[in-house]
Amino acid sequence: MRPDTPAENVDHPAEAARLERTAARYPEDAEALLLQAAAHLELAGDRPAATALYDRLLSSPDTLETPHLVRALKASNLWEYGHEAEARAIIDGVRAASPRDPAPWVIVAESLESHDELEAAQETFTEGAVLLLTDVPEPPYSTHPLLFGRHRVRRMLGVSHDEWDTLADALHSSSVSLDELHDPKRVWSLGSDNPAELEAEISRLRAELGAFREALSRPFPVAVLHWPEGELAELVGSYAPLAEEYPSHEEHLATIEGSLRELAASGTPNLGIVTGTVPSYEAFAASEGASPGDVDLLPQYATTLAARGRAVVWPPQRGASCWCGSGRAYGECHGG
Repeated sequence: MRPDTPAENVDHPAEAARLERTAARYPEDAEALLLQAAAHLELAGDRPAATALYDRLLSSPDTLETPHLVRALKASNLWEYGHEAEARAIIDGVRAASPRDPAPWVIVAESLESHDELEAAQETFTEGAVLLLTDVPEPPYSTHPLLFGRHRVRRMLGVSHDEWDTLADALHSSSVSLDELHDPKRVWSLGSDNPAELEAEISRLRAELGAFREALSRPFPVAVLHWPEGELAELVGSYAPLAEEYPSHEEHLATIEGSLRELAASGTPNLGIVTGTVPSYEAFAASEGASPGDVDLLPQYATTLAARGRAVVWPPQRGASCWCGSGRAYGECHGG
């Protein structure tokens, strides 16, 4: 589906089927592709089929990159077609697992919110914020929906602002404040006969739509290419011209961290890391009609992996494992 295709013109079942076929051809990207397929099935109203895809992912012998996200999406989908008890059990499991990715927190909290479980939604948003943002000087972009959602629910509950709400206000870039956007009384203004009130509401809706479009239009991460030690040894052994680019694996890892820190210091947003493999790189080179030994092909390969959703956000969340694969926490490894 093209990004500019209007939603009402999308054949969601056909798009889901296409994504499933693509996942069969590219098993390394199956998780991301099948999640997209499940989303299309949900939009088509075929929620049982979407659940079947989530179950297929969860029962896969391959290790999932985002198991908590898959469970959160499954719970949200189940609740929408009457399986409340099972959905609640999964949501409790996701919360108990304390994932380091903000997305599962947002999904389960919004699921609770959409079913008028506002207190539970606030608790869930808060748990995620405390886990991921305590002692973090600058909240990563991926955590903004966590703070905005928490602000929205607390506004509906009528509770006073706290430090997390103040932080959400500071991160919000729209011309209309979060307090206005999340005002429960806004719905009443839509039924007003007062032209001034209607005009003000239209302005707020335009600002909200603009913020939503900005979030959707964010480019994929500026990604730096990472080679695991075994893959790098195979790569340099097979393609000698790349030895100058990669003198050693230790220097390669140090260069990645240094480059990302320089980009962050210069104000470059949305940074990420993609991990390459020699077979994947050779296939990419063949598709481009180029030699794998061509150094200029490396950034193109990294960009392609990022565009296919293979990038992981840098820096990792607090307490998460280091991106280099050492198994140590980032703060005790390259983040030290």
